Amino acid sequence: MGQFLHTFFSPLDFLRAVPQVWSGFKLNIEMMIVAEALVLVLALVLAIVRGLPGRAAAPFRSLAIVYTDIFRGTPLILVIFMILGFSTLGLAGLSSQSLFLNGVVALTLVYTAYVTEVYRAGIESVHGSQRMAARSLGLSYGQALRYVVIPQAVRRVIPPLLNDFIGLQKDTALVAVIGVTEAALQAQNYSNRNFNFTSYVVAAVFFIFLTIPLARFTDHLIAQRELRERAQAV
Repeated sequence: MGQFLHTFFSPLDFLRAVPQVWSGFKLNIEMMIVAEALVLVLALVLAIVRGLPGRAAAPFRSLAIVYTDIFRGTPLILVIFMILGFSTLGLAGLSSQSLFLNGVVALTLVYTAYVTEVYRAGIESVHGSQRMAARSLGLSYGQALRYVVIPQAVRRVIPPLLNDFIGLQKDTALVAVIGVTEAALQAQNYSNRNFNFTSYVVAAVFFIFLTIPLARFTDHLIAQRELRERAQAV
């Protein structure tokens, strides 16, 4: 038991590992912020494309569906390795020298597919009569979408969006496999150098401290929405 505690929960190694792991965790936070900003915009665009009416928009709808199906079905770790392969060959403007960019691209590709479906569900949850009312007031399709549908849809999907971003925040650790020196890789480096696994506990603590506030905030938003829905039903 003493050996186990020393290997995983050594107070001295915990304190020694904190600066090194923290330097990597700041990279996790940067990747999370950049990827989330890109995902929010790109996923909304794809969700709008999937809902475009008419035959002329059919090819664009099909492309959006194919993209969503492919990247929702492909494990993130495989996408990371494929992006690494593209960067090694210099494809799509990627470079093997920019590991941070490669990690952000992989995270963005996968989570855009997930968040697109979240946005789409929110857009479809807005009753069609509101679109018709907006059109009857002289608004174009785009104006009705911008001023009537999307604001309501975004408000409704904030809790599931936050859940997806909690997952994204944790998945930033996966980019360690291509050499990005984020928290998990820094913890591994410390462990390999000192033959102690406490550094992994340090990394876990950093991720937990970032995740728990987001999770509680999500629970709060869900509870508030349920209260409003019950009040409206009375």
